[in-house]
Amino acid sequence: MKALQLVKYGEIKDSLAFTDIQKPTVQANDVLIEVKAAAINPIDKGIILGNLQAMLPMPLPSTLAYDVSGIVVEKGENANDFEIGDLVYARVPQEQMGTLTEFVAVTTQAVSKKPGNISFEEAAGLPLAGLTALQSLEYAGIKENDKVLIHAGSGGVGSFAIQYAKAKGAYVYTTTSTNNVKWVKELGADRVIDYKTEDYKTIVKDADIVFDTLGQTYTAESFEVVKQGGKVVSVVGPLDEASAKMFGMNDYTLPEELATLSKGKNAEYKFIFMHPNGSHLNTIKTLVENEKIKPIVDKVYPFSEGIEAFDHLASGRAKGKIIVKIN
Repeated sequence: MKALQLVKYGEIKDSLAFTDIQKPTVQANDVLIEVKAAAINPIDKGIILGNLQAMLPMPLPSTLAYDVSGIVVEKGENANDFEIGDLVYARVPQEQMGTLTEFVAVTTQAVSKKPGNISFEEAAGLPLAGLTALQSLEYAGIKENDKVLIHAGSGGVGSFAIQYAKAKGAYVYTTTSTNNVKWVKELGADRVIDYKTEDYKTIVKDADIVFDTLGQTYTAESFEVVKQGGKVVSVVGPLDEASAKMFGMNDYTLPEELATLSKGKNAEYKFIFMHPNGSHLNTIKTLVENEKIKPIVDKVYPFSEGIEAFDHLASGRAKGKIIVKIN
């Protein structure tokens, strides 16, 4: 079967190739999914460039991407929650990575039936971004009337997080560029801040939760706008000490600046490392079917143009998700 694989680290045009690989073998707890669509994400670009080798070592060549939607065509002896013919979606675990191909075997713990009111292409764009947003905001204990700042509202994670926070009854501030202000407002954000003409730090005060999707100086700045006793959750900032231990970094300490800022506001800082979770995807399925959340697709590429899809991802100009239609 055909697959789009990373054959070496480096620039996109030099690093990717279509190859023939063996159809995966289904283990006892797996379902075999005939892939209808896959989504690509910023993490995939980081993998191609070689920036994540220490955290995510993988043999080369390796099939790329984590997000998938498709049809169950085979199942293991313990895969009791699914039947042949079920329409499903998933964010596959690291050890089963590789959805830019015709079939993928996935542990049932990571799989959910897909929302019934959207296409395979729309469903493929939900898992990684949706799980990242849901797990981050739920860790922070989001509740009705919370004031939440979500950075980069036009991105895949940000656009989902706005909708999820609104579904929970929160008041949402978000940042975006001038061109995207109207579009992001339509997602439901209460106060859209144009970072090209406004300083969010003068607008957001005493936020219950800051969701940092940008890192760099934004992580430290989160403590300027979070309330005393609030929470800062980040998917791109430095690791917190508990997360570092999870990666075997037992001597790790939080950078001194962040530790001081966190202590000064009595505010918790947490790095969120998203984990695949079929039960969480089922929650997202319900929200989509109840029209609380709509998938945001930027562009759908045919499988034959998968490398062009990565060029588009690298441009950083996508509004919503980039999808590859497999068949």
